[in-house]
Amino acid sequence: MKIKEIIVVEGRDDTTAIKRAVNADTIETNGSAVSHMTIEKVRLAQEKRGVIIFTDPDYPGERIRKIVSDQVPGCKHAFIKKRDAKPISGKGIGVEHASPEAIREALKEAHTMEDDIVEVITQEDLVTAGLIGGDKSKARRERLGELLKIGYTNGKQLHKRLMMFQISKEAFVNALESVLQEEKNA
Repeated sequence: MKIKEIIVVEGRDDTTAIKRAVNADTIETNGSAVSHMTIEKVRLAQEKRGVIIFTDPDYPGERIRKIVSDQVPGCKHAFIKKRDAKPISGKGIGVEHASPEAIREALKEAHTMEDDIVEVITQEDLVTAGLIGGDKSKARRERLGELLKIGYTNGKQLHKRLMMFQISKEAFVNALESVLQEEKNA
């Protein structure tokens, strides 16, 4: 599988994992202190070929994603499930631990954030759905993020991400119904 866009990753091990899964070029941020020079490389890449931001599903990864997307608008975003980013043995979480299949799936589902954000799903909808403020809210948000391919978020960020990716009410309701059905069957 050949990827036209340049993929922004956190480090060398992520690049190795990406290259095992797909034929693609990467830009490494080398941690969460994203340099001005790295941002300039990403800007040029976005201009010439497009960019997919593919960071770890943890706080530093989300921080890098935010820094890069704030500085370079129009990037696509790929998200890996936390369970797919865990090592077979040991600690940590990251793209470097994901299987080639999980990486290909995440890249195939990459989204572009929209500039003209329209609120389709309200904060009240999230509370009513039990995605904020309930005992099962965190698990529900995690599974919803997987189904919608928008990654895991806390309650505050979920609303923002649903708007940024312009998730339709229909897609939201269908995913929520799946989450609730899985919960019921568990």
